[in-house]
Amino acid sequence: MTVTRELLAYYEQDREHARLREGRGRLEFWRTQDVLRRTLPPPPARVLDVGGGTGVHAEWLSADGYEVELLDPVPLHVERAAGLTGVTARLGDARQLPVPDASVDAVLLLGPLYHLHERADRVRALAEARRAVRPGGLVAAATISRYAAVHDMVYRGHYLEERHRQAAHAAMVDGVMLSSMHGFTGYLHDPDEVPGEFADAGFAQVERYGLEGAFWLYGDVDDWLDDPERRALMLGAQRSMESVPSLLGVSGHLLTVSRRER
Repeated sequence: MTVTRELLAYYEQDREHARLREGRGRLEFWRTQDVLRRTLPPPPARVLDVGGGTGVHAEWLSADGYEVELLDPVPLHVERAAGLTGVTARLGDARQLPVPDASVDAVLLLGPLYHLHERADRVRALAEARRAVRPGGLVAAATISRYAAVHDMVYRGHYLEERHRQAAHAAMVDGVMLSSMHGFTGYLHDPDEVPGEFADAGFAQVERYGLEGAFWLYGDVDDWLDDPERRALMLGAQRSMESVPSLLGVSGHLLTVSRRER
């Protein structure tokens, strides 16, 4: 990703460490984990976690028996992740991976595509992932839904403020979300544009998964996530409709998975 001064300042506040470990962000975390556990090759495969932050996914992947290397452009993230058992971490850019051709079994891009505003850069990151993975290996990329900003601002109450409302609606037009709260820009995908980016990077077919469905917008979602029995029901409910095309854009995040054919 391109690390601007504003982006680095945001991530140096260490907000990313808790985002998927607390509150409703746990729904995204558990659903990502669910999809990956069904689609990744079995351990001890080698996984390259690109833009892996402080290691929220690298941690459980290592515990599951995978050989995990994490790359991230934020020094604080690399420092945090390097302290995890069984995880190696170093600085790196999704568009120029510092690994040999066909050297890993899976590449995860669970954050970089949010911060690459230009389509050419996103395709380049996907093509780099394809280069790095072995034939038959898996590439999984997370994207934020084009409609997530409007949904999220209504949920949080920020939609009442004109500047937030205008930013969210502008993002629905071209995908570029100028954060009126955090001071940096991100890219929000229309669900139907993601397969085209994968295709241009050399992938033949993709599988798409809506991660949160509409459940992330429920007022009592934390109560469901806090209760193991109710949480299992919610995760199962979303799994049952995770790939319904008409529902993909309701999720805050999508996971797109493909495999290198040759």
